[in-house]
Amino acid sequence: MTAEIICVGTELLLGQIVNTDAQYLGRKLSAMGIDMYHQTVVGDNEARLLAALDEAFHRSDVIILTGGLGPTSDDITKETVAKYLGLSLHMHEGSLKRMRRRFQHMAQPMVKANLKQAMIPGGARVLDNDKGTAPGCILEEKGKTFIILPGPPFEMEDMFDKRVAPYLAGRTGEEIVSRVLRIYGIGESALEEELEDLIEGQTNPTIAPYAGTGEVTLRLTAKAGTAEEANALLDPLEARIRDRLEDRVYAMGEETLDKLAARLLMEENVTFALAESCTGGLLASKLVDNPGISQVFLEGLVTYSNESKVKRLHVSPETLDYNGAVSAKCAEEMAEGLLETSGAELALSVTGVAGPGGGVDAKPVGLVFIGMAQKGEETKVHQLYLTGDRRRVQNGAMLHAFDWVRRRILGLPEDRNC
Repeated sequence: MTAEIICVGTELLLGQIVNTDAQYLGRKLSAMGIDMYHQTVVGDNEARLLAALDEAFHRSDVIILTGGLGPTSDDITKETVAKYLGLSLHMHEGSLKRMRRRFQHMAQPMVKANLKQAMIPGGARVLDNDKGTAPGCILEEKGKTFIILPGPPFEMEDMFDKRVAPYLAGRTGEEIVSRVLRIYGIGESALEEELEDLIEGQTNPTIAPYAGTGEVTLRLTAKAGTAEEANALLDPLEARIRDRLEDRVYAMGEETLDKLAARLLMEENVTFALAESCTGGLLASKLVDNPGISQVFLEGLVTYSNESKVKRLHVSPETLDYNGAVSAKCAEEMAEGLLETSGAELALSVTGVAGPGGGVDAKPVGLVFIGMAQKGEETKVHQLYLTGDRRRVQNGAMLHAFDWVRRRILGLPEDRNC
């Protein structure tokens, strides 16, 4: 089965909003093992949408459209699909009743223009909208499947997960199981070289690498008659990958490095404190996104100025004068001072040049020092040379810091990614 996405909306073409619908659907379809070779963005124009539908019809089995289901005159998706297929629209009483109840619940009047949202092409399977007013629908016509979904992401995602995904799963005639391995400490090209024979020889299961910002994920997907059979295909492949990549595989699924570090700190009940300079509180903000982290995360300081490093962390003025704020010695004293003043068992510091300005030959943009101090242990400092703009440098420092926390708690080698 091949699928294609057509996202409708002039605002997408003008860059007024980000097209997260296509990203979400692409990820979901890939996980289901449904091939997708084309995505199209079309403005609110009937002629151009008809042309896009005709192209999709001749090359894909399933055409998924998002957007253009609103009450205004430029919301034309259902009308255009119906015209392309030679179908008429009719009022769907069930959807109309749901819309009336929703407007009553919101204590808002339902205007005449909203009636068009309950108009559905003849023969369509209606998809109820639990998050908004416009229903979606599925049309099986001329050997093809047209799936029409609302544009707002929170409506589209809910409708796809609840109603479209089960429908598509039933159409494939087989069980599709995916696993996502999250990897840090190796780039995408080096990873593909490491797994070259496995990737080139793939049939079922398949291996799909995706490069993120500073890390890589591998999606392993198997198709079989049952989920048990699909998992049996995945088990030996995952084992071979883990054997080659070793501790660079840090998690599965949706658990990012910051979430993993937070979980390990809480599970091991290790009290923790942060002192950030160039990352400006980024690490702390990631930690506090995790419920329950207050049981171990004692404090996070943004000591941006030299004066703050001296006053809050007891960094020696002589160190700042001789070595500078961006130095291994400063990172060491920041971590040790924080360990002392916070009372935490583990303290981590970050200082560096995030850019875009401020770098010099001796201390270029991307130079970052991360210090870690722990009660009863020798303080260590990692020196990094990161590339990219300010955000990428900060993000790279964050990933390395949380990976180091993971390695310290789990007793893994700590200098692999320096």
